[in-house]
Amino acid sequence: MAVFFTADTHFGDHRTINIHRRPFDTVASMDEALITNWNEAIQPDDEVWHLGDFCRKMADADGFLARLNGCKHLICGNNDPAALRGSPGWASVHDYHELIIDGRMIVLCHYPFRSWNGQHKRSINLHGHSHGRMKPILRQLDVGVDAQDFRPVSLHAILQRPAFA
Repeated sequence: MAVFFTADTHFGDHRTINIHRRPFDTVASMDEALITNWNEAIQPDDEVWHLGDFCRKMADADGFLARLNGCKHLICGNNDPAALRGSPGWASVHDYHELIIDGRMIVLCHYPFRSWNGQHKRSINLHGHSHGRMKPILRQLDVGVDAQDFRPVSLHAILQRPAFA
């Protein structure tokens, strides 16, 4: 089992194509590309943390969740419908969460922090929200699809980056 992180998929949201200059002609083509990229990276037994802004409409959420591999956890974002918290497709739902994996603390929130718990003890801050437009600081990463080639990123790949060594 591998652990992956992603954010800001904005499934079904036409506004995201224009606002964030995504390279898709239609919402349907964006959604299909995101689903394909997700399922190519993530196996059914992998764990996935989605750090917010999953989809535009609650009516579409369960359908998207059913098509995506992995055990999925949600960290709520500012564009997530309130009812999304109750979707049976999520293994857990949080506003903020701290994980410890192999002795390393990982601080998860939709929003980036300038400082976070354990920052000076090598903890990591993973976030979304900024769509790749914020300058990162040491041990911080925007895992949103706009910053990660429209696909989830594994914890293993994150820890291989010089900023996380």
